[in-house]
Amino acid sequence: MTTSTPEASAADSAAKRRGSFHPLAVADVRRLTDEAIEVTFAVPDELHGQFDYIPGQYVALRTQLEGKEVRRSYSICAEPTPGEIRVAIKRDLGGLFSNWANDNLRAGDVLDVMSPAGAFISKHQMTSLNRPEDIDTDNEDVFVAFAAGSGITPVISIARTVLAANDHVRFDLVYANKAAMDVMFVEELADLKDKYPSRFALHHVLSREQRISPLLSGRIDAEKLTSLFDNVLRTDDVDEWFLCGPFELVQLVRDTLAERGVSAEKVRYELFSTGEPTKPQGSIGRPVEVDPNADNFAINFRLDGLSGTVASPKHARESVLNAALRVRPDVPFACAGGVCGTCRAKVVSGTFEMDENYALEPEEIERGYVLTCQTHPTSDEITVDYDA
Repeated sequence: MTTSTPEASAADSAAKRRGSFHPLAVADVRRLTDEAIEVTFAVPDELHGQFDYIPGQYVALRTQLEGKEVRRSYSICAEPTPGEIRVAIKRDLGGLFSNWANDNLRAGDVLDVMSPAGAFISKHQMTSLNRPEDIDTDNEDVFVAFAAGSGITPVISIARTVLAANDHVRFDLVYANKAAMDVMFVEELADLKDKYPSRFALHHVLSREQRISPLLSGRIDAEKLTSLFDNVLRTDDVDEWFLCGPFELVQLVRDTLAERGVSAEKVRYELFSTGEPTKPQGSIGRPVEVDPNADNFAINFRLDGLSGTVASPKHARESVLNAALRVRPDVPFACAGGVCGTCRAKVVSGTFEMDENYALEPEEIERGYVLTCQTHPTSDEITVDYDA
C-alpha cells in the first residue's frame, strides 16, 4: 500500500513539472577526464524554487552555435544543494555542443538552463526537493546501479544522497568504461568507498584494460552479466535498480533481470541514446511545407493557457512536437529522441501512434500522456495539452 506524503507529492510534482529556461552564469568548470568536464551553474536566490531537484534528474542547456539554436540534456551530478546546479559534459564523437563546451566553456559564461525534470528517481521517499535530510531513514534498503561512461552522472547523485542520509542503505555500483583514464568522478567514487566501506561496493569494469579479476575485464555481455549476478550481486534482496548508459547495455540488464523474476516496478532506467543512433534529431525541428489545399492533419495544442492549431501534411509524417514548434518555438523539448520526457503532453482527443518511449511510466500512458516528439496523428484532428 502506498501512502501520500507532502514530501512525496512535492517530489512527484518536480518530476512531472514542465521545464522553463532561465539564463544562468557558469560559476566553475572542472576537468574530470581528458574528455569530460563538470560545470557548476550559480542559481540566484529568486530562482531557487525553479531549480529545486531530486537526485537523478536532468537539466537541458540551450545556446547558439554556428548560428543555430542547440539544446542538450545533462543529468545533475550532485546531491541537492540550493544555489547551484552541477552537470557533467563528456565529449561525444561529432557532438557539436559537447565538444564546444569542453573546449570553450569558462566561468562567467551564461547559458539558458531549463528547470530540472526527469523521472529517473527513486520511488522511495528519497528527498523533498532540496531537503535531502527528509529522506526516509527507517528502511534498510538495498540499491544496485549499472552505469556506463557518462551514465554515472545521475547515479552518483543518487548514491551520494541515500548513503549520506540513511545509515541503513547498502549501494552496489557496477561502472563500465573503456579504460581507467575514462572513469569520471574517480576521486569522488573512491571517497564514497572510503567513507562507507561496509555499505558502498564499487565494481569497475574496463573493456579495454586487463584487470586482476577476469570478471571485471572486457565488455559487459550476457555471459559476464550472468557471472556478475551469480557471483557478485544478488537479485532477490534488491529494493531498487538504477540503470543508466547506452541502449544495448540498459536493455541487456533489463532483460536479464526480467528473466530472473525481478519486477519491472523495481527497475529505473535512463538512456543517453536511443536504439536508433543514426536517426536525425533536430534542435529546432525539421522544416515542413504546408499546402492549405492538400490533405492535412489538424494538430491542436494548449500551452501556458493558450491554444494553437497547426496544419500538418499527411504525407510528411510529422511529429506533434515538430508541427507545434513551427508556430510556437517555446514548446518544451530537449532531446527530441523519446528519451528525456521534456515534451510530455496529454492527448485530449484524436488517435495517434507513438514510435518510441524511454521516458513515460506505464500508468502515464494509460492516462493518455505521450511524448510529442514521437507522436504522429492517425485521425484527421488531434488535440494535446502540455499544461495537463
